[in-house]
Amino acid sequence: MSLLSMLTPLDCALLLILVYLVKSVGTNQQSRIPPPQHPADPIVMRNYTPLELQAFSGKDGGRVYMAVFGDVYDVSAGRSFYGPGGPYENFAGRDASRGLSKNSFDVEMLADPKGPIDKLQDLDDEERQTGREWAALFASKYIHIGSLVENEKS
Repeated sequence: MSLLSMLTPLDCALLLILVYLVKSVGTNQQSRIPPPQHPADPIVMRNYTPLELQAFSGKDGGRVYMAVFGDVYDVSAGRSFYGPGGPYENFAGRDASRGLSKNSFDVEMLADPKGPIDKLQDLDDEERQTGREWAALFASKYIHIGSLVENEKS
């Protein structure tokens, strides 16, 4: 007597279902793994002047960069906050150090990108602490892509 002849119709049905499930799980696992690929637009660590940084305001779907205490971050992952239409959009493509330190979104908090980098010398201890907390948040959440340096003198 063979093994198949000993199986009941219910056993055969359950066996077929089991084989189908095992096969489909294996197929689904393979289809969930995307093929490896290089980033479409790799980011290279470099220096940015305030004038260069302006090009990264997120307009037209581009990247959103911000400077905080001399460090430049790609905040594109937070586009809904920092990009066009977001509550922090004033800071996109700019040095946000003063505004973040003072918890102010006012345009007056932004240094002229054609002028020197704001040295923030007039901040009080509480404002400096607030700025350091923001800087730590950016460092832990976003990709550090460079440093903010003075515009070239013409």
